[in-house]
Amino acid sequence: MTGLPSGRTRPGIRSVLLLRGLFVVALPALLVVVWWLASDGSTNVYRPPLRTILKTFPDVWTGDRLRADLLPSLLRLLAGYAVAAVAGVALGTLIGSYRTVRAVCEPVLEFLRAVPPPVLVPVIMLFAGIGDTMKIAVIASGCVWPVLLNTVEGVRAVDSVMSETARSYGITGPARLRAVVLPAASPQIFAGLRQALSIGIILMVISEMFAASNGLGFTIVQFQRGFAIPDMWTGILVLGLLGFLLSVVFQLVERRVLGWYHGLRDSSRRSP
Repeated sequence: MTGLPSGRTRPGIRSVLLLRGLFVVALPALLVVVWWLASDGSTNVYRPPLRTILKTFPDVWTGDRLRADLLPSLLRLLAGYAVAAVAGVALGTLIGSYRTVRAVCEPVLEFLRAVPPPVLVPVIMLFAGIGDTMKIAVIASGCVWPVLLNTVEGVRAVDSVMSETARSYGITGPARLRAVVLPAASPQIFAGLRQALSIGIILMVISEMFAASNGLGFTIVQFQRGFAIPDMWTGILVLGLLGFLLSVVFQLVERRVLGWYHGLRDSSRRSP
């Protein structure tokens, strides 16, 4: 009796996963086909055919170039992203937990959030120089805001009944933060981390366009200045692939950390 439903369920799960995989692949494949067909007869030097770009790709992005340009960019991105994540969660938890602190900090936060991070690049260069520290600081300065603001909102939205129950059982201080506040706010925190990832990739490229000697942004600009247009387009493709792979990795981590949340949400959708 029990083996029959489970036997029916497994093919159903595989079908759902297969369907999701097809949806994920379908749109990129369609866009590639459209790009291929639309650019196939192009004679514009600035818009070469996709087949020319793909033919140029393996000659440009060799193992040595990946180590010299892609790896430094990735390390800077991860370092700036990690600094922003730690600072954003820590400050957001503090601000969201205390109403007085939130009232004092909110005007300053709104002012600083309104300043576009690329504008701060010359200022950061004055204090941090032109090395990796400057690039990491630029990435962190832009990534911190979605993490910080989402953490504040997540902490503020913690169920008051849950907080009072924890307090009645003597769960206070760091134990309350670890067992109640952060788990309840984690879906909102991960929403901020997802937004920060895309911002970090943009700022990684922008920071490498200023006084850099390697990195994806530097390489793309060098190709553009040397009128190596197909090579420049291959760099843009590398950026897109990097963003896609980082998004996939983030989704896997999010699914693992927030498995309880996604399971609860899926079960609530199935319930009549």
